[in-house]
Amino acid sequence: MLSASTIAHVKATIPVLEQAGPAITAHFYQRMFSHNPELKDIFNLTNQQTGRQQVALFEAIAAYAKHIETPEVLAGAVERIAQKHTSFVVKPEHYAIVGGHLLATLQELAPEVFDEATTAAWAEAYHFLAGIFIDREGTLYEVRRQAQGGWAGERRFRLVAKTPESERVTSFVWEPVDGGAVLSFEPGQYIGIKVHPAGSDYNEIRQYSLSDKSDGRRYRISVKREGNGEQQGLVSNHLHDQVQVGDEVALIPPAGDFFLDQESQSPVVLVSAGVGLTPMMAMLETLCAGNSPRPVHFLHACENAAQHSFKDRVVELAGRHGVNTQVWYREGEALQHSGLMDIAKVKATLPIADGDFYLCGPMPFMASAKSQLLEAGVDEGRIHYEAFGPHVAL
Repeated sequence: MLSASTIAHVKATIPVLEQAGPAITAHFYQRMFSHNPELKDIFNLTNQQTGRQQVALFEAIAAYAKHIETPEVLAGAVERIAQKHTSFVVKPEHYAIVGGHLLATLQELAPEVFDEATTAAWAEAYHFLAGIFIDREGTLYEVRRQAQGGWAGERRFRLVAKTPESERVTSFVWEPVDGGAVLSFEPGQYIGIKVHPAGSDYNEIRQYSLSDKSDGRRYRISVKREGNGEQQGLVSNHLHDQVQVGDEVALIPPAGDFFLDQESQSPVVLVSAGVGLTPMMAMLETLCAGNSPRPVHFLHACENAAQHSFKDRVVELAGRHGVNTQVWYREGEALQHSGLMDIAKVKATLPIADGDFYLCGPMPFMASAKSQLLEAGVDEGRIHYEAFGPHVAL
């Protein structure tokens, strides 16, 4: 455990951290990539350019400083980050590199605060936290390696099917080149994919939600084409335009702390917008394939009919298994509802008191959906959500 002196020194730096804000982490990443450019093969450079990663890292550092006496408060965040790290194949030696640049950044930006004693305290605190991550990630790696169909690190997969699901979303089905079984996953989890797009100086790793039930043989992801081929949509455009049936990529085992609680007997409400329906499809397919007795509700919002992914499949499953579906189109002729999702209008059909609610979609959508659910009387502990990219609290 950390000493009282270390805790006091770290907590004393909180005002400095808050005043500097994400400028700390922006400097950190610039410094690290300058000295260790090989790490660009691991980090999502798009999130660097948009600033999302800098904000997420700053919030994590500030939260650790504030809760350094009670790290158990951060257990959920630690698990979420550890899961994501494993999908980038983060290794113990990376922590020493990151720690060195973090401490140097603090000294360079606030030398009057980060004197020898304070820097030493932060070094002790960082190594304590790094040890927690290294232990947890090591366990995750080993469990996945030993499991049926499991592996550690990268494994070659071949594209066996490529199917448009809507105007901007295409599904990709992968089977292992070695012909073996594949690791099972929880519906809602994602998988890491490593590619080297033309024109990129580095390998790119992205995480995409698995969009079908686990079958031990193959994986399906459903990818939205982002941007117009610029950096922001580098990997999605590469997959859409360049990767064809028969091509190979490296996949990293399924991970993620957002998934359907299959032990619960409560009604399930799947709430999504846009491509956020991909993990919901995995949940819906799993529930229907297992003939679950749990009532299922599927709420989805999208721009219009042309961007409504999996429309026919959801209609088929709803008819066969009695799923309550509610769909909103923001524009064009409505399938059921027009405009933005309005949960109040369908509140009477939902299990407000005892349902398990799962949310996925753009951050503004999820913030609105959560607010609407709370206003409708849903207990906050029953609302679960997934943010694509660096996690942000709703």
